[in-house]
Amino acid sequence: MPKLIRITTVPLSLKLLLAGQMNYAKAQGWEVIMVSSDGREVDQVTKHEGVRHEAIPFTRKITPLTDLKCIWLLIQLFKREKPDIVHTHTPKAGLLGMIAANLAGVKIRIHTLAGIPAMAAEGKTKSLLESVEKWTYSNATEVWPNSQGLWKFVVKKGLCSEFKLRMIGKGSSNGVDLEKFNRDSLKENHLVAATMRIMPGEDDFIILCVGRLVRDKGIGELVSAFLNSKIVNKSKLVLLGAFENDLDPLSPETVQTIQDHPRIIQIDWSDHVAHYLALSDLLVHPSHREGFPNVILEAGAMQVPVVCSDIIGNTDIITQQKTGLIFPVKDAVVLKEALEFAFVKRDKMAQYAANLYELIVQNYDRKFVQKEIFSNYQRLISAAKTME
Repeated sequence: MPKLIRITTVPLSLKLLLAGQMNYAKAQGWEVIMVSSDGREVDQVTKHEGVRHEAIPFTRKITPLTDLKCIWLLIQLFKREKPDIVHTHTPKAGLLGMIAANLAGVKIRIHTLAGIPAMAAEGKTKSLLESVEKWTYSNATEVWPNSQGLWKFVVKKGLCSEFKLRMIGKGSSNGVDLEKFNRDSLKENHLVAATMRIMPGEDDFIILCVGRLVRDKGIGELVSAFLNSKIVNKSKLVLLGAFENDLDPLSPETVQTIQDHPRIIQIDWSDHVAHYLALSDLLVHPSHREGFPNVILEAGAMQVPVVCSDIIGNTDIITQQKTGLIFPVKDAVVLKEALEFAFVKRDKMAQYAANLYELIVQNYDRKFVQKEIFSNYQRLISAAKTME
């Protein structure tokens, strides 16, 4: 029985980014272990995936002593469990997991690349983060960029040898659950709860943004664009995500505006994203960096029109004035114009949403993506056996 270890920095990533992947491999007869830091989602993800979890005290910051301890703990775990494959996801888990797996002699070491922090950094921080990426990739036997744009970026920057790169299907780390993100499968009580939190007026245009409330998610520009738009009194901006004060926080002024403005609704988090999408007229994804954004897939599956920034990942899915609207990253003025266009040209936006829906159904069904991931595991196991 082959053994697979999947690693993310925090358990929320196992729950949201990799949902169903561990259970899928288990159903094929594999032994699977999940690894992340401890957290409240551990019990949920263990129950949902049906596999055991090992806690390693990862941090998301640069913490040299703790990071060295994590590498040591991972090496002990790998030597004890003797996995056939170690597969990491998220930056810190990728760096420490790939180093430890290499030192422990694990033959198949995969890192899924779903965004590069260095892309949104500047100066010495950018150089440091690029070095970290190179270190991660050098310790992996394969690197799986989850978009064509990321693949090209890695090659252009010389971060990794191209022979190590492989993309699953058309991209994405896990596709989209077309059964969950489906208007016909929504539960009435969750719709009512979401409606009560938004409290939309009868004619309000609902603009939704999903993700952490930090600077590099473009929240500052979105709030500015919304407040300066001609539609501010006819709309509501719903921010579905929690503030983060430790990493890349928003300016105090932006936070105060979000908390005080009657037309901005902030909701820490919900597992019922599909229900908020169902109540929305528009999804805005203004991020400064991405790998392959799941929320755009989810909006597309729900046939909600999309406005997004012109960054790698977003533009791997959205084509200007075909499957959505694209604005220059960090440009609040053009974003304001896009919001106003979406409000006025609803028929055109609905056609873009219909085009996006067809694209997603054809290429990004979660069942297809998970089958492709497992097929690549089998390919690597077979190749390893022939080299013994």
